[in-house]
Amino acid sequence: MEPYPSAAFTESRTAFEALVSTLQTTMMSTSSHVDVEGHIDEKGTALLRQLYQDHLSLRAEREVKRPVTGADGQERTETRTSSRRLMSPFGSVVVQRLALTKHAVSGGLRPMDAQLNLPSDSFSLMVRRDISWAVANGSFDSAVADVTRLTGAQIHKRQAECLAHAFAVDFNAFYATREPVAVVSNDLLILSFDGKGVVMRPDGLRKETRKKAAKASDTKSTRRLEPGQKPNRKRMAAVATIYDLEATPRTSDDVLRQLDHSGPYTVPKRPKNKRVWASLERNMKQVVSDAFLSALDRDGHLKRRWVVLVDGNADQLAAVRAEAQSIGIELTVVLDIIHVLEYLWKAGQALHGAADGAAVQAWVSVRANRILAGKSSSVAAGIRRSATNRGLSGDRRKRVDACCRYLLNHRQELRYHEFLRDGLPIASGVIEGACRSVVRDRMDITGARWGLPGAEAVLKLRSLRASGDFDDYWVFHQQRELERNHLQNYAKTEFPELRVAA
Repeated sequence: MEPYPSAAFTESRTAFEALVSTLQTTMMSTSSHVDVEGHIDEKGTALLRQLYQDHLSLRAEREVKRPVTGADGQERTETRTSSRRLMSPFGSVVVQRLALTKHAVSGGLRPMDAQLNLPSDSFSLMVRRDISWAVANGSFDSAVADVTRLTGAQIHKRQAECLAHAFAVDFNAFYATREPVAVVSNDLLILSFDGKGVVMRPDGLRKETRKKAAKASDTKSTRRLEPGQKPNRKRMAAVATIYDLEATPRTSDDVLRQLDHSGPYTVPKRPKNKRVWASLERNMKQVVSDAFLSALDRDGHLKRRWVVLVDGNADQLAAVRAEAQSIGIELTVVLDIIHVLEYLWKAGQALHGAADGAAVQAWVSVRANRILAGKSSSVAAGIRRSATNRGLSGDRRKRVDACCRYLLNHRQELRYHEFLRDGLPIASGVIEGACRSVVRDRMDITGARWGLPGAEAVLKLRSLRASGDFDDYWVFHQQRELERNHLQNYAKTEFPELRVAA
């Protein structure tokens, strides 16, 4: 590696020597570790900023004046010096570089910008990465405070929103061009879908919801809302997950003991190569289509068993079956056992009374066991007979009938005896976890109301984190920024070394 000339980095060396000199003083020798660390943190960040500035200054001195050809085929031969500010993780620095122009030809070119892969705005890509990670983790206000406190970057809330949106812009391209993951050929291929409402500003609501919200605002209502109820304020985020799973044959007793924590049971294998994502811009049909394309990347020859876990939502089922038919795959559709139990609990409370928890628990356990044995139709018939014999009516009868319809309408997806025998999952814990970790934990922060672009960007960032793809995406995003901001402006013969890297 070529060493820097001794004349370079003079200011950095001076700053370093000053820091060392201070740390050697008697005062520092008697200071607490907090004071010492605080001094190093403050002066160290300033030193790093100076090191960066000295490096950029040296590069400016070394920059060679040479003609460059733009993508328009015009060679720029006239040079002038230009500069721009860059907000780095260490603070603000100045980038001096040559601008190449040609008389009567628009569009000056700055080769050093391409070599440095400078962003189009004034914030470095490292700052963009840091603020995006923080934005995915907490509110914009806390993200700005954390980045400002932990780095030398100075940033405001509105800028943080723009940077997060800019960082997430390559999300779809990243997954569309990514190499398929290596999988074991006989692993199950699992897909699952769900929805989670997000409180939006009026301009972020879907058209019909916005109309209802506007109509409701024109009328006064004294009706008390249920806890958590936000009528006409939410837009549904479509949530999807795809993963590989080794089949684990189990019995109905395994499932019941696991649910009741009542004894030993066969532990299902953990998901592998899991990817989760959510979108407010794309509806459920579009997200289901995206998931099937991702599944084809993993099993393009359709040799594996595809399993789709659903909660019985009609729109989800219709979208899933339409996609399966379009690609010619025979799906195994499994209804989530947790949703089945929820219907059973409501029916049991209607029959026995909500106050008698022990009776309801015993009633649900017996019928759950029968459903796990593949007898959902007979269970539905028995529940209806019991309701008729007890003379149930009104709301209690409605809850019983809803449970029975659910069991009868989905009997093909309730063949749990076959699913357990074949080692398939029957609970949608992965997608429920995705709804919580990707959507609810961030989007439901108290008082939050979202605009559509900002909310979509945050969901993409959280999806990358939840899927373990943030670091790979960061590398991909840098390459796309290089192509988008710089390489496309030059003739293809320029910067061959950067083009190979990209």
